[in-house]
Amino acid sequence: MEVISLSEHTKSITVNKKAFHDYFIEESLEAGIELYGTEVKSIRSGGVNLKDAWCEVDNGQLWVKGMHISPYEKGNIFNRLPTRERRLLVHKQEILRLLGFIKQDGLTLIPLSMYFKGSLVKVQLGVCKGKKLYDKRADIATKSANRDIQRAIKESNQ
Repeated sequence: MEVISLSEHTKSITVNKKAFHDYFIEESLEAGIELYGTEVKSIRSGGVNLKDAWCEVDNGQLWVKGMHISPYEKGNIFNRLPTRERRLLVHKQEILRLLGFIKQDGLTLIPLSMYFKGSLVKVQLGVCKGKKLYDKRADIATKSANRDIQRAIKESNQ
C-alpha cells in the first residue's frame, strides 16, 4: 500500500520513509491531529520528523508518541515540548477497530505521512507488521531490478 494520493487541496508535509522500509503496511487511514498554533507554524516551515513515531490507544483515545515538531523560532513562551504526546482525532468506532488490530501479534500503528488538507493538518496512519531482514533484502533487490529495467527501457527508446 502506498501513501494516500494527494488531491489539489492537499500539500504533503513529510513522509515516514523508515516505516515503508521496516514494515509491511496492512491498512491505512486518515486522522486529524490536535496541535497548538506555534506547532502548526513550525510544521509549515518543515520542522516535523515522523521517523521514530508510533501510536497507542490510551483511555479510549488515540495518541501519537515520539513525533518531533521543532519549536517555532518566534514562539517564545507559547512553544510546547517538541516530543510531547499529541492526540489524534478519530471516531470511537475506528479507535475500537484499531485497538483490535493492535492487540494482534506483530501489528502496530505507525504514522506514515503528514499533510495539509485545506488548512487542516492530517496524519496518515498505517496498521503495520514488521519486516524481517530477508524481507528488506528482497525489497531492495526488487527495487534495484526494476530500476535497471527502467534504465534499459529508457536507453533503448533513445
